[in-house]
Amino acid sequence: MLEKLDDPKQAAILNSAFMAFATYGFKKTSMDDIAKGAGMSRPAVYLHYKNKQDIVRSLTQAYYSKKADAVAQALQMSGSVPEVLNRAIQAQSDGMAEILSSPHGVEMLDATKSMATDIVEQGEATLTKLYSDWLSQENGKRRVNLPDGPEETARTITATLKGIKLTATNAAEYTQRIAQLSALFGAGIEIR
Repeated sequence: MLEKLDDPKQAAILNSAFMAFATYGFKKTSMDDIAKGAGMSRPAVYLHYKNKQDIVRSLTQAYYSKKADAVAQALQMSGSVPEVLNRAIQAQSDGMAEILSSPHGVEMLDATKSMATDIVEQGEATLTKLYSDWLSQENGKRRVNLPDGPEETARTITATLKGIKLTATNAAEYTQRIAQLSALFGAGIEIR
């Protein structure tokens, strides 16, 4: 999940924590569970993270960093407006169905929302800026029609993606809504 993290011990801890949260839920996961999954002692985990909340914050930061890189890469690829936008939305959404398919997915999202609000807000702002910059470029090439401008359109895209994540009741519904959203936005803004 977090292959870009520089410190292999931190990556092991975060990967273990993600798996433990998905398996047992945030509340029932202990630091011992995380340590065992990472192949470390509990005191060794505490050298890197002071508690589960600290781990959730790091997981959230790593998630948004990974998503920003994936969205930026997708938006730099060539193709029609719907194709590029679909790739970016799919890059941003990748892995969320896995979380939602966990019996503890909603609890994981709630923990993130309550313990890492500032990181979520910054991550969403970064993603919005990536879409806004791309929409500005496409607008300059006269490939898109943006009645409310690039920034507002980008905010609408990211807010809608976040809304789907928070309201989908299962992985299949999430995947279906993301595909529908991607098709609607791509077709709706493209100048034909």
